[in-house]
Amino acid sequence: MKSLKINWLSSFYAPGFYLLLSLGGISVTFLILQTTTFAQRIVAVIFLLFFCFLLIYKFPQYRQLLVLFLGIISLITLLNQQTSETKIGEPIQIYSDQVKVSDQFFYGEGRIGKNKVLISGSINKSLEKELNRFGGCYLVNYKAKVEQIMPATNPGEFDYQKYYRSKKIRERVKLESYELYPKKITIFDWIHILRKWLIDYFEKMPQFTRFFASEMVLAQNPSPENKVLLNSYRDLGIIHLLSISGLHVSLYILGIMWLGTIMKRTEEELTIFCVLFLIIEILLSNFQAGFVRASLSYFWNVFFKRKKIMISSGDKLGIVALTHLLFNPLLFLNSGAILSYLLVFGLEISKDFKKIKQNIVLNLLITPILLHNFYRINFLTIIYNFLIVPIFNFILLPLTFIVIFIFWCLPDIVRISEPIFKVIADLTNFIADKQVGLITFGQINWFQTIFLLAVTLFLIIMPKNKVKKLKLRVILLGAYTSFFCLIHFPLKGQVSFIDVGQGDSILITTPLNRKTYLIDTGGKLNFGKRKSEPQLNRITIPFLYAQGIDHLDGVFLSHQDADHIGDLKALLDQIPVKHLYFARGLTDNQSFMKKISNHLNDVQLMPLLAGDKVREGGIDFDVVYPFKPGLGKNEDSLSITFKLANKRWLFTGDLGREGEKEIQNHYNFQVDYFKLGHHGSKTSSDPDFLKKLNPRLVFISSGRNNRFGHPHQETLKTLKDLGIPYLNTQDSGTITWNYSPFQGDKITTFYKGNTK
Repeated sequence: MKSLKINWLSSFYAPGFYLLLSLGGISVTFLILQTTTFAQRIVAVIFLLFFCFLLIYKFPQYRQLLVLFLGIISLITLLNQQTSETKIGEPIQIYSDQVKVSDQFFYGEGRIGKNKVLISGSINKSLEKELNRFGGCYLVNYKAKVEQIMPATNPGEFDYQKYYRSKKIRERVKLESYELYPKKITIFDWIHILRKWLIDYFEKMPQFTRFFASEMVLAQNPSPENKVLLNSYRDLGIIHLLSISGLHVSLYILGIMWLGTIMKRTEEELTIFCVLFLIIEILLSNFQAGFVRASLSYFWNVFFKRKKIMISSGDKLGIVALTHLLFNPLLFLNSGAILSYLLVFGLEISKDFKKIKQNIVLNLLITPILLHNFYRINFLTIIYNFLIVPIFNFILLPLTFIVIFIFWCLPDIVRISEPIFKVIADLTNFIADKQVGLITFGQINWFQTIFLLAVTLFLIIMPKNKVKKLKLRVILLGAYTSFFCLIHFPLKGQVSFIDVGQGDSILITTPLNRKTYLIDTGGKLNFGKRKSEPQLNRITIPFLYAQGIDHLDGVFLSHQDADHIGDLKALLDQIPVKHLYFARGLTDNQSFMKKISNHLNDVQLMPLLAGDKVREGGIDFDVVYPFKPGLGKNEDSLSITFKLANKRWLFTGDLGREGEKEIQNHYNFQVDYFKLGHHGSKTSSDPDFLKKLNPRLVFISSGRNNRFGHPHQETLKTLKDLGIPYLNTQDSGTITWNYSPFQGDKITTFYKGNTK
């Protein structure tokens, strides 16, 4: 009977079936979850039909299974897209390991009924005390504001809506007041208790020891102070070392087997222990995609070994992917999951290659995904991997786990570990800081990504035919060169109003031999609240990198307010700038000089007054205000006008009505486009001034739900009375005016995807 069962399992398999079936399943999830345009849907359908054709052609006996499985995947994916209505008023369940506290403020994940939500609010003593314990609690009798998680509103910006969608979170709950209700600890809470204990345990360790311990066990970075180190790993192309995945599963299993052998345990006992350990670690790592994939691979290997089923490694990978998809149909919304599976697939199809060639192949394979999501690559990644991977595998990783296991009884171990971790971290940061091999390529679109992936895959799996291989190499090199040139020598120029919230930041570029200028940098107004990372790092820098911009020819600074130049220091720290243009007298402002003090030898300071001209790069900037030096207040705002494609623009910073009247008295010109002064405040945009300018369209840069009420209704009424249309970043996200010598000009809005 047993042999019949085994024969049945073996007969339900043909080489290549499960690998193709998994590719079909992945195509289904991409079609349902990732496609947003008609062209994308057509391409996804073509891929799905292609894999279905191969399956039916090669395995006609499994036709019914194919239909059944793809139907199940489609149904589960669609069901996971649907969420029930969040019933505000029901208790909010939170766990201490899922909530962070910072400066009397807490934020994290919670659950209302069946729905997961993001929560935030001010913390009181009773909640802080409860969160310091192991377990969870309920928030009841609360007042809260509920809003949908916003998508990215700027090109290149990280899309938090998509990220949280992969975690089945769609709403953000901002608590104004609440009461605490204790929660009884149940058997289902044990993993949260263990995670909280580990978080507190690691928190007692010094910075770098804590960093590696948290990354290796909990798959999380415990502190923003390690942001530089994370960026260094990413810039060197070795970020995968910090992602717990196949390497760590192998080491865990090896360690357990070694200890078990010493303790003279049976193979079956050790296998059971390994399975249980990996399940616990999956929960501790919060279902990190790479670790789940590697663990599922081990589970299936154990099953096939026990049942004596012979199956190819490619089909094993297919079965792992299918299993992962059944548990998490939203899996491939996560770029980390895509990279994890793509790397393992690359290892499978290049397993006969020599080590160096295989590393080159794997880097080529993931490069399109990296360029689509992160815009920068390091072409010396292979060298950095050869240099750092041995240090990581034979020093960092073993030392991390030694410290984790004995720190509780021998806390002085960190006197040894921390200096070692710090030296290696400093070395990594030093190498990354030199940016040797790092290229800001720019973002390739989805079609270019698919094309590069397809050509790379054909190049890897193509039989040993030198002529065909050479042709594919030429095509691949030509494609990368063409895409790079299109990004770095664009056919279009632009004026883009970046959505930096309540602030100003405008990018100006020219076509072909591109010149790049920024008017203001944006910046957060803190009003005494907790300080956070410069918003430039998550908005403007990715926006620039996505366009392949790694330097600026000039930055115009309107005045000294934080919402205009608050992120200037962060910009200068990361992007080379040739010239800083500002109104004369601003260098007498100590706050401004403090921002630029570390870069006085790197950038040329260019003070300006009305009547001055800036002539370079195909754009002629004319300064029309101020007429006398000042300290950078609103009334001193640098105001400039210029022409692009025969369209005149005017920018006046936060200049008030008195300043507008001075411009009106000294100059006689009309404009096509005007950015309203002071974010649409009633203190600017004098009706007579607007009537004289006679713009065809005006732009407003203001934050959503800003505390100033910008733009003011008085200003909007003035625009309506004068018949002047407007666009506002708070409604439209980034607003871009593109112009081309070949196609004319066009305005697009990123958030709504409108074209006007």
